[in-house]
Amino acid sequence: MPTAFHTRIAAELAEIDAQGLTKPERVIHSRQGPVIETGGRRVLNFCANNYLGLAGDSRVVQAGDRAAEAYGAGTASVRFICGTLGIHKTLERAIADYLGFESAILFAAAFDANGGLFEPLFGPEDAIVSDSLNHASIIDGVRLCKARRYRFATSDMADLEAQLKQARADGARDIIIATDGAFSMDGYIARLPEIRALADRYEALVMVDDCHATGFLGPHGKGSFAHHGVTVDIVTGTFGKALGGAMGGFICATSPVVELLKQRARPYLFSNALAPSVCGASLEALRIAQGEEGDALRAQLAANAQRFRGAMIEAGFNLLPGEHPIIPVMLGDARLAQDFADCMLELGVYVIGFSFPVVPRGQARIRTQMSAAHTFDHIDEAVAAFTTAGRRLGVIR
Repeated sequence: MPTAFHTRIAAELAEIDAQGLTKPERVIHSRQGPVIETGGRRVLNFCANNYLGLAGDSRVVQAGDRAAEAYGAGTASVRFICGTLGIHKTLERAIADYLGFESAILFAAAFDANGGLFEPLFGPEDAIVSDSLNHASIIDGVRLCKARRYRFATSDMADLEAQLKQARADGARDIIIATDGAFSMDGYIARLPEIRALADRYEALVMVDDCHATGFLGPHGKGSFAHHGVTVDIVTGTFGKALGGAMGGFICATSPVVELLKQRARPYLFSNALAPSVCGASLEALRIAQGEEGDALRAQLAANAQRFRGAMIEAGFNLLPGEHPIIPVMLGDARLAQDFADCMLELGVYVIGFSFPVVPRGQARIRTQMSAAHTFDHIDEAVAAFTTAGRRLGVIR
């Protein structure tokens, strides 16, 4: 017999569905790639974070298999008890060297990296100035910290300066500016040169979440800060997107900062160590990303994004401006976004409708993501499907 609790939960789910906000899960029966199998057929995939196309790469898969064969399925423990393996230290050194930092620390997920960053480093005497569109993991990490909280409007440098002034006026000991390097729902790249200049003026640190930048933005794919040619103090990121597509997060910083995180960061202290297979796959993805092949993949990714963006604008769709391979197709209405995604799947293209609470109300969209593994034929076929769906649903003429 249903209790009052279960009745309330069922009613809340029904309301979510009535608003067109239900987020269906599509079951995939193939490797991640530009073409996947779902619903018993093969479709084009335009909604993965597989920016360099390495998630299904045989070399990456085989490297993960070799690591599992050497180290087993996992450590069955947290690292400080009996869980640190040689491959963990190798991956930490590799990602720190790649991004140009003294040291790095690994987490089971990038969400844990952001969730565990702030509380060990900042106390009630300090201040965190956070971009209003930051990822949920940054928001939750800040909530767990006792530092004073300030928010600034995305890309609004006047507002950022006002918040920095206020933090200084309030007597903050240390101030850190926290921002996504590239905003996952919009594809905007943070204005890091101006953020860095303001940070220097007000003696603040800069933290960047580069989950949607590491591996493919900037020279050699070193991220949003490299893209802009500036330095930052702390970078968080993931191996679950461009760098292999499995899972796992990291923080790069100075050696003392990393050492304190290893002593105090709760997601690190109380979660099992990253699986050896993930470490092995990530190391191989890093090897590919850093070399000439990585440069070629980044060039193909940029060309794909340019081709898709130009064709979609010509077809009459409303796109958010930008240069990132995240290209949101704006629809506004949540139910329309869901219907549009369903129509696209019928036409052989897998995309997802994004709506509240992932994006603000009234800003529902199809967030497309380009991959270096897409061919121009894939791009053209996707645009043709968008055009058909757009006309069928009255989005374009």
